[in-house]
Amino acid sequence: MPSTIIDSAIFGDIFSTPAMRAVWSDENRTRKYLDIEAALARVQGRLGIIPQEAADEIVANCSLDKIDMATLKAQTERIGYPVLGVVSQLNALCRDRLGEYCHWGATTQDITDTATVLQMREALDLVEEDLAGLSVALATLAKRHRDTPMIGRSNLQQAVPVTFGYKMAGLLSAVERHRERLAQLRPRVLMGEFAGASGTLASLEHGAMETQAGLMEELDLAQPVIAWHTIRDTIAEVGCFLGLVGGTLGKLSMDVKLMMQTEVGEVYEPFAHGRGSSSTMPQKRNPISSCYIHASISVLRQHTAALLDAMVADHERSTGPWEIEWIVLPEAFCLLAGALKQARFVVSGLEVDAERMRANLEMTNGLVASEAVMMGLGRHIGREYAHDLVYDLCREAVRQNRPLLDLLAETPEISACLSRAELAKLCDPANYLGQSGVMVDRVLDRVKNPVRG
Repeated sequence: MPSTIIDSAIFGDIFSTPAMRAVWSDENRTRKYLDIEAALARVQGRLGIIPQEAADEIVANCSLDKIDMATLKAQTERIGYPVLGVVSQLNALCRDRLGEYCHWGATTQDITDTATVLQMREALDLVEEDLAGLSVALATLAKRHRDTPMIGRSNLQQAVPVTFGYKMAGLLSAVERHRERLAQLRPRVLMGEFAGASGTLASLEHGAMETQAGLMEELDLAQPVIAWHTIRDTIAEVGCFLGLVGGTLGKLSMDVKLMMQTEVGEVYEPFAHGRGSSSTMPQKRNPISSCYIHASISVLRQHTAALLDAMVADHERSTGPWEIEWIVLPEAFCLLAGALKQARFVVSGLEVDAERMRANLEMTNGLVASEAVMMGLGRHIGREYAHDLVYDLCREAVRQNRPLLDLLAETPEISACLSRAELAKLCDPANYLGQSGVMVDRVLDRVKNPVRG
């Protein structure tokens, strides 16, 4: 019975996805071992390193349905690694001892690392697909709400106006950078491993580098310039990429949670009957997907750190750091897949209350326009003096619970410079959106005309 949140029959499709779990499954991992062994046999057969008859026999038996998974489990527990168990079964499947040519010149880590890279390629394809979908959903919101004014917040306090489209475009810009990062890292990290015991390929007297090159061509992977058995920056880079994407999803979920607060009420996660309800408080509409995202990416960050820790490996083949990757890399991908799924759900169906956004802009009786007034008045009496004058009037507006506009118009030093109509224009939050629209358009234009690595 599954015992982790990722494999749970109840929680599994909340915190991950079937597609990502399939990538990191025992079956897919073992299939990758067989794909590599078959490719190695084909290449070495062509090069005359092993008999062509042996190559053909090995390839014919590199089929997952011929591997006894229960036996493989027992072999792995006894040996410590699954690759040798696969090779042993494959050898036994081949006729006339031709299977003895299987795994010729390779070492366990060559096959394991290359299989991991093949799995990462499939997993990164899924991440790329989700990022593209999230980009479309964010772009839709950014365009639709390009000019929808809302309050910007600093230190959880009301600051100056922005637009909701601007807020979404900011997140969209990060997603687009992640897509660029993904394109840029692929050539570096999708690199196979075939180097032998200590990385020197001494196990092959002839055709070593030709075998390596041919194998990578067969698998459509980059050929390493030197062994990377204990040089793990490429795996760690993938972990850091996953962590960065998770951080952006966490930012999204944090803002949605805060904007869903009863006292704020500016956006809501998509509605479904009973979703987010409380067992005891019928009025509740809790953020659900945002909570799942927050939890997932918090654990993901720790996995990123663990992958960085795994870089500290000893000598040419390590004693323990390598196995860290076995544990955390699949979980990191699975958790990110779940967070991306939840993020796409939230953004695609986000309920936006523009009227509540406007009401929140006006709740301070015009105080959110204080910077606009200060800058407008500063042209006449100096910015610093205007700042101090408006600062005092803001405190007085709070004390008297009166609109800032009234106090501004009643102040002789200000009314001598600006009419009430001019002050009213300055006090309208919709008139102080700066370059929000321009910035939204720039982000949307970048989405239409992407720059990829």
